[in-house]
Amino acid sequence: MQIIARQCVTADGYVTTPDGWPPQVIDPAHGPGSHGIREFIAGCEAVVMGRTTFEPALTADRWPWPDLKVYVLGSHRTPGAPDDVVFDNDPGRLLERLRADNTGRDVHLVGGPSTIETFRALGAVDRLELVVLPFMVGAGMRLTESLDPATALTYESSRGLPGGSVEIVYSLRA
Repeated sequence: MQIIARQCVTADGYVTTPDGWPPQVIDPAHGPGSHGIREFIAGCEAVVMGRTTFEPALTADRWPWPDLKVYVLGSHRTPGAPDDVVFDNDPGRLLERLRADNTGRDVHLVGGPSTIETFRALGAVDRLELVVLPFMVGAGMRLTESLDPATALTYESSRGLPGGSVEIVYSLRA
């Protein structure tokens, strides 16, 4: 099992739009499976995220993780959350549960940056995948506001994706 943080970031360095949405949702090339997410998710069995990232999914047109186990770092269970979603406010304990439940496939660590940094600080993040989107938003949340800029990254690969985005993959070293 590897824990992989995959994050879309605009050309000007933002991981959210000014109103807090993930930037890929305003990309005309965005749709189900776009930006390489379909093939990425095919290798995953679970997702882990913070409550702020999780809660908007409850009002989405479709459940974003239909075939994946869902784990949420949060201080309380969100009303309306499916019964099988695991909540815990302790990141170490949530990580232990995630590892105990895992059958060997990867885990997608869904942003935001503070949740990614929390799991990185525990030494749990194996890879960081950035999908650089071909547009700018001018404001929002930056990846490095919460992620320690001293994080040791080792370049693994890059590739162009349809619609003009570029995927850059790094391994993280403690």
